[in-house]
Amino acid sequence: MEGSSNVEDLAVGCLLSIKTTLGDEFEGQIITFDRFSNILVLQEGLKSGPRRNIRLLKANYIKEFSYLGHGEDPLDAKKCHLDLNALQAREELAVRKAEADAERIGVGVTIEAQGIFDALSKTLPVRWDKTVIVVMNEVRVKSPYLPESVSGGTPAANDRVKKVLEFERNRLQVRGTSQ
Repeated sequence: MEGSSNVEDLAVGCLLSIKTTLGDEFEGQIITFDRFSNILVLQEGLKSGPRRNIRLLKANYIKEFSYLGHGEDPLDAKKCHLDLNALQAREELAVRKAEADAERIGVGVTIEAQGIFDALSKTLPVRWDKTVIVVMNEVRVKSPYLPESVSGGTPAANDRVKKVLEFERNRLQVRGTSQ
């Protein structure tokens, strides 16, 4: 690391131009340095405002840096803008998405069954009922997930699911043999 004898010598609020060992170049302000993990926490850019990008950077990834000056305290509570309602809304959305993603993962099913489920979900509404794929809330596809394993629903829905299932199984087989 060039430019100074030690990252730990730099104080909160220092403005730096940094080049990393990975080729990134950016400017930022030091928020803090964690000696135990050797991580430097930087606010990217030299402007403060309501929106900030924070970068966590392992100090040993710093190839070189230049001291650009000293800015205002980046942790000044009077200048930190947090929209708690927006943060709570983002959290709720992330939790709902994670729950929906978790419901799409079959428990106790084979990789092939999950692949069929994922392929069917691209064209039809599907959900798991234990190890049975339920399509359009009426048609059920049981293991071994062949067209002959399709039951329930109207004849038209049943035929549609069989066609899509057959197409997706063929596509998955072709993809499996080409890899």
